[in-house]
Amino acid sequence: MEDRIKHLTDWLQKKVDEAGADGLLVGVSGGIDSAVVSYLIKRAFPEDSLGVILPINKEVEDQEDALKAVEGCGLDYVGINLTSSYKTTYETIQEELKEKGDWHEDKSQLGGANLQARLRMSTLYAVANNYNYLVVGTDNAAEDYTGYFTKYGDGGVDLVPLIHMRKEEVREMAEALNVPDSIVHKKPSAELWEGQTDEDELGISYDTIDAYLRGESIDPEDEKRLKQLHERTEHKRQIPAGPDKYEGD
Repeated sequence: MEDRIKHLTDWLQKKVDEAGADGLLVGVSGGIDSAVVSYLIKRAFPEDSLGVILPINKEVEDQEDALKAVEGCGLDYVGINLTSSYKTTYETIQEELKEKGDWHEDKSQLGGANLQARLRMSTLYAVANNYNYLVVGTDNAAEDYTGYFTKYGDGGVDLVPLIHMRKEEVREMAEALNVPDSIVHKKPSAELWEGQTDEDELGISYDTIDAYLRGESIDPEDEKRLKQLHERTEHKRQIPAGPDKYEGD
């Protein structure tokens, strides 16, 4: 695992050099993936790396695992509370659509969660611009395959060092990096809403997804669901679609 950590560290340094950037930053949620990336970017750029904690409906000091992650690896960080920005934006959207008669309450929970992810993305890029840093994403192989990320939200990043790593491999790397145990063993959650977990939202466990990605046989119904998730979210893994170039007169 140390060799793999060095490989990713070297790769991050190379990509920053190629882009003419000065360093790296990551949005730190308190989950294992963002913790691992925090430790990696600190190794790659000890003096030019930053963690950004972006709570919504919470305070920065309430993000205990996020703070443990940045403090555990000595990563410089900034906390920016986006609660008022999010509420103002979403309330305005609701008001205008209600006035138009087109507001769909049954879609509001997911719509709000996706807006939060996209607001965080925009904030990360504003901060990155200030430092001339690249934004590092936290998606792993399971999330990439199932499309379990918000398009132009947490999927809107410059680099994705964990993209080829199964969840089990991320855990192994976290242990090798000495990420706090409370983060390594917590139930994965994108914190889209109170009590939300990744596995409940996906309808399938990370262990099952990892087994499938290893090429092992899994329950036929689970395999069917995984393939459906992959096909349905193909657009998330592509650049925006455009028509073939017009060759007429």
